[in-house]
Amino acid sequence: MASTNDLKNGMVLKLDNGQLWTVVEFQHVKPGKGPAFVRTKLKHVLSGKVVDKTFNAGVKVETASVDKRSMQFSYKDGADFVFMDLDTYDQIQIPPAVLGDAANFLLEGFEATVAMYEGAPLYVELPASVELVIEYTEPGVQGDRSTGGSKPARLETGHEIGVPLFITTGEKIKVDTRTGDYLGRVNS
Repeated sequence: MASTNDLKNGMVLKLDNGQLWTVVEFQHVKPGKGPAFVRTKLKHVLSGKVVDKTFNAGVKVETASVDKRSMQFSYKDGADFVFMDLDTYDQIQIPPAVLGDAANFLLEGFEATVAMYEGAPLYVELPASVELVIEYTEPGVQGDRSTGGSKPARLETGHEIGVPLFITTGEKIKVDTRTGDYLGRVNS
């Protein structure tokens, strides 16, 4: 248990019948009249839904101890993804539903942060950007600007993103893992 006065960004709270919510931002408000309160923005750990919630100052809220571990993606076993804990070398299987869009940017050997709660994986956080090789893209035709200067390209993970016309097959690019956007070439 913690007081609403102790809230910090990233803290995980157990609210509404045991649902897990992460504190995205919070603000202590002390109005001229009336009691102080804490205005928060909370993100549901599993669904990603963001809500605004207000607590009276000093109210007790239940916290959840979420264990964040650095793990390495080893291989895919059927539909599940197998990760290895870099400290204990234990392996865990994570279903695609938990990974979400992160699965589009995973290659063997990539490191990620896996959040565990009571032995079950909650979510996987990849670095903000990853470097991947373009497996295939059509050659860009000079003068073709009808598509806004971008074309589809298949990454080595099999996922398709939009890239500028000058990018060719075999190039290494940087991709934003949160949005799936092209960020730039990687100089080798």
